[in-house]
Amino acid sequence: MTRTRTKKNTVETKSPLIWGLAFGVVFGFLLQKGGATKFDVIVGQLLLEDFTVLKIMLSAVVTGMLGIYLMKNLGWVELYPKSGSWGMNVIGGLIFGVGFALLGYCPGTIAGAIGNGYLDALVGGLAGIWIGTGLFAALYPKLNQGILKWGYFGDVTLQKLLKVNDWIVVLPVAVLIILILVWFENAGL
Repeated sequence: MTRTRTKKNTVETKSPLIWGLAFGVVFGFLLQKGGATKFDVIVGQLLLEDFTVLKIMLSAVVTGMLGIYLMKNLGWVELYPKSGSWGMNVIGGLIFGVGFALLGYCPGTIAGAIGNGYLDALVGGLAGIWIGTGLFAALYPKLNQGILKWGYFGDVTLQKLLKVNDWIVVLPVAVLIILILVWFENAGL
C-alpha cells in the first residue's frame, strides 16, 4: 500500500515537469521555425529593422494568456502570481539586458539556438546563464536585504487591482495584442 501511494505521489509530482518539458520543446521548435533563434533576426529586432521576434512573442503572449485563463476557469490550474517590486524588475532587467547585449540571445532563444547546433549559444550562452545564475544566487542574500525590497508591490495583478473578473482584463488585452499584430502585418513590419 505504501509503495503504491509513493509511486502515485512521484508520478503526480513529476507530471507538471513532464508537461513543462513538453511545452518547452514545442515552444523551442516554434521559435526555431519562426527564425527567432537566428542571431541576425534577433539583432534586426534590436535595431528595429526586423519585427519577427516581437511578432512571435506577442503571439505567444496572447496564446498563453488565453490558454492559461481558460484552464483556470475549467479548474485545471490554479494561479499563484509571484510577488514583485521595482527593485526586482531593475535587477532582473539589468541581468537580462547585459546577457542579451553581450551575446544577442535571451534565455529562450539560447535554448533554441543550442538545439540548432549554434556553438556561440552553447559555449557563451550556457556559460552566461550559469555565471549569471551563480552570481545572482551568491549576491541574493545581500540584494534581498536592500534593493530587491525597493518599491515592493506584492502579488498584485490588474484583475486584483481593478477588482474585476479575469476576462474583463484578459479579453481586451488579447484583442489589443491581436490588433497590434494585424497592424504589423499590414504595415509590412
